[in-house]
Amino acid sequence: MYQSFAKGTPAGRRYVIRTLAFMSGYMAINVAGIFGAFDDLTSKPAAWLLAAAVTAPVVGQIWATLRMIRESDEFVRGMIAKQFIISAGMVLALGTFWGFGESFADAPHVPAWFVYPLFWACFGVVAPFVRTSR
Repeated sequence: MYQSFAKGTPAGRRYVIRTLAFMSGYMAINVAGIFGAFDDLTSKPAAWLLAAAVTAPVVGQIWATLRMIRESDEFVRGMIAKQFIISAGMVLALGTFWGFGESFADAPHVPAWFVYPLFWACFGVVAPFVRTSR
């Protein structure tokens, strides 16, 4: 996620701090869930609040990325925006492919929350191939 072309810049450092802050909350909630902290959750409203709580850091991470784009110079802004758009397109294509695979080819179900880590995986995979901001 952290771009080598933003490394060492004030915007890049703020991005890393924001990412660490948001992902710490995300990890804390998920680790608590893995160790059974929410196993006795029986109330639908409480379950929806938990879903919102684990989603909040995701929204924060997207905000942090958009802030880095806004705070960076035009070259870095163009590079990250291009990488973001390509990654989003890849996730849309992969999600559509897998969804039709579930519908037509009896592929195993993948939970919708998988979109988030898949996006960041695609973001990392395309990084070496995005060389220009055009």
